[in-house]
Amino acid sequence: MGMTTSNRKRSEECMSVLTNHTTISISQPSSKRPKFSYQSTRPVSTSNAIVSRLSRYPDTKPQFLREVHAPCRPRKFNLSRKLSNFGDFIDMGNFLQRNYEKVKRSALGKCRLVTQKEKVVIDLDSDGEDSDDSGVVEVVEIRDTEMKDVEIGVQRRLTDSALTNAVVNVEDHDLSSVHVYKKLLQGVQRRTDTIQSLNFQIELNEKRRDIFQLLRPKKELIEEVPFEPFVPLTDDEEIEVSCAFSSNRRKVLVAHESSNIEVSGEKMRCLLPGAWLNDEVINLYLELLKERERREPKKFLKCHFFSTFFYKKLISGRDRYDYKSVRRWTTQRKLGYSLFDCDKIFVPIHKEIHWCLAVINKRDAKFQYLDSLKGMDRRVLEVLARYYVDEVKDKTGKDIDVSTWEKEYVEDLPEQENGFDCGVFMIKYADFYSRGLGLCFNQEHMPYFRRRTAKEVLRLRAD
Repeated sequence: MGMTTSNRKRSEECMSVLTNHTTISISQPSSKRPKFSYQSTRPVSTSNAIVSRLSRYPDTKPQFLREVHAPCRPRKFNLSRKLSNFGDFIDMGNFLQRNYEKVKRSALGKCRLVTQKEKVVIDLDSDGEDSDDSGVVEVVEIRDTEMKDVEIGVQRRLTDSALTNAVVNVEDHDLSSVHVYKKLLQGVQRRTDTIQSLNFQIELNEKRRDIFQLLRPKKELIEEVPFEPFVPLTDDEEIEVSCAFSSNRRKVLVAHESSNIEVSGEKMRCLLPGAWLNDEVINLYLELLKERERREPKKFLKCHFFSTFFYKKLISGRDRYDYKSVRRWTTQRKLGYSLFDCDKIFVPIHKEIHWCLAVINKRDAKFQYLDSLKGMDRRVLEVLARYYVDEVKDKTGKDIDVSTWEKEYVEDLPEQENGFDCGVFMIKYADFYSRGLGLCFNQEHMPYFRRRTAKEVLRLRAD
């Protein structure tokens, strides 16, 4: 804003007012009014008071910038620009820009570019040490390359820590040259020779292993099937059994005093192939198993073998369960031992024309059912569980809980493949279980077991 006056003293006073808004200096009478001439379009005020004139001035924060011809305070930050040698304007106040340029110049200073025809030598981080053979050398061909592209490539190579003191020679590393091809071929040949040597060593070691295995004494395989239950009959025993089968039917061949069981020639013939076993032969054989355990208590489990009439008597009552009918079968005086001391109690089950075996397995806390035809009968196991509780209560006065005992229908057992060997399967289940063995026999062993049982019955001794 321009300003003129006819009075020098008035001009100084007005300047004093403009420079200090809080102080108003008036040294002349108000009758001599200064005449102001404004170049602005704003109308001149006619008021006599200076305060009134000052109120008509424009705002301290105008909406648009305008030039003021007055002294100006220097800037707080010197943002003046300096012309660089390359013609670029670099902001001297930008700290990050200066650091970037400094690092860039330092990096480029470590690179020595020498252009010789088609050969480019690049030294990175040169420390005066020779590069190792294990270093990575990259073949780079640079022809008529601009400075900018070279700088970018060098900056990228700086990030690779594996390249130190790398010398790139296009002529020496030309893959089309015969020298390089021969070197590659030699390397491949060395690898091939190494692989062939390894293959030869592998074959040699395999042959040595085979020879050592042949020279090594063979270990006898431990058969899962024990020998004792399958001892062949001697010639005398075979003759004795054959004579028993061909003897007079009414002739008593053997009598067991403790059980009062007599076996005649006719009953002995039930052990011939294709015949069904009868009660006398089964009960006598079970008695012989008990006597075997008494002879060698350390070799066999402590077991009790009920006769084939026990289960029929147990379920003969009106309610299909009659404990009183068999209560006296297991007294201490009659057995000579306590039933509860036995590891296993075997109960033959006869179903009209089929024999099965039930086991009260105290040793494993189980009630087991074995059927050579893979049959199941839950009623049998429930009756035996009830009987065992009543038996303990009657003989000892104790109440036991067998609800936690497992009721098992044995599935992994030999199966019969005909309609007449169920009795032989049943007595051999009892034989092997009393030995503490698994059921390691099958249908093929039935003819042998028939003749062996006949021999053991005739001699009143189970082996």
